[in-house]
Amino acid sequence: MDIKAKIEEIVAKLKADKTFAAKFKSDPIKAVESVLGVDLPDDKIKTLVDGVKAKLAAGKADDVIGSIKKLF
Repeated sequence: MDIKAKIEEIVAKLKADKTFAAKFKSDPIKAVESVLGVDLPDDKIKTLVDGVKAKLAAGKADDVIGSIKKLF
């Protein structure tokens, strides 16, 4: 399984599907399992969840930096 590709897929789904985003917010492990289609141990899924959260945080930081650059 390509972890990076799965993280990208989950991030795209979070941005496009508000129902999935709500599910991810309330129970990220089950939300990720639903995308993967397999039931893995929670500690394995947590790695993906952490990657998704980091990617989302980085995207928000990029948005803020882009907004600041527009000021100058």
